[in-house]
Amino acid sequence: MQYNKLGRAGIRVSEIGFGSWITFGTQLGLPEVKKLMHVAYEHGINFFDNAEAYAHGEAEILMGKAMKEFHREELVVSTKIFWGGNGPNDTGLSRKHLIEGTYNSLRRLQLDYVDLLFCHRPDPNTPIEETVLAMDYLIRSGFVFYWGTSEWTAEQIESAFKAAERLNCIPPTMEQPRYNLFYRDHLEQDYIPLFKKYGLGTTIWSPLASGILSGKYNEGIPTDSRLAKETWLVPENFMQLVKKTKKLGEVANDLGCTLSQLAIAWCLKNPNVSSVITGATKEEQLEENLGALVVKENLTPEIMKTIDTITKE
Repeated sequence: MQYNKLGRAGIRVSEIGFGSWITFGTQLGLPEVKKLMHVAYEHGINFFDNAEAYAHGEAEILMGKAMKEFHREELVVSTKIFWGGNGPNDTGLSRKHLIEGTYNSLRRLQLDYVDLLFCHRPDPNTPIEETVLAMDYLIRSGFVFYWGTSEWTAEQIESAFKAAERLNCIPPTMEQPRYNLFYRDHLEQDYIPLFKKYGLGTTIWSPLASGILSGKYNEGIPTDSRLAKETWLVPENFMQLVKKTKKLGEVANDLGCTLSQLAIAWCLKNPNVSSVITGATKEEQLEENLGALVVKENLTPEIMKTIDTITKE
């Protein structure tokens, strides 16, 4: 396993991270979570991602119980705050919710601190100064080591950096954007000035485009599949993406790898990607994802150009 610095921060995260979204607390119980986290760790993964919203907090509870079997210092743990409940102060990025939400996450995770804390979405109802001051407080109080954003625009992230400078606060370190072969402009265009100016790190999610890039939807959407259950994840151009996925499958076959490995490897190839967050419900699925590290080394400029041509058709 290779490890990358998270932007200009000193902390190092595994190139492939293991996330809990959709799986922990819904598809996986404690025995399965423990097993998969051990498999991930034994293969060199040190970065484990969570959020207060995942399974209404159950994902954090399960991860917290599983982490009792690890040495805390050897793990990089992240969580995200925004959707904490139905009360008037249980959502958003106010000082009240950021601090109380973090306390609640730490209690569920059974941790004294998290390494990374993300603002899960931008909050137009809270002044950026209030959010920056709250994150600064959490870091200086020892509850968090680094803070960042998720799905913020470049302008919103820039405003956070400027507010931190004005207020003499600790600025954000990283962003967690969606990034895959079919969703690229955000990271490849909008964030470029932030990478150059601030050395922003990224821990990207959805490398398989909600499973489309795994090839499992090439013949349609099975009734028991994720896209059938969560129709909001189905893009309007679904059939067009499936057509491209089939062509990408030919590239994967030529490389002797799976479609999933090709898609993850392509993300890893981007120098502005610090870590790719993957999910799995089975040990063999996790091991398949890890195979992308080998595939990445085989992605020559010519192959990358072929992939680019297919995805931009």
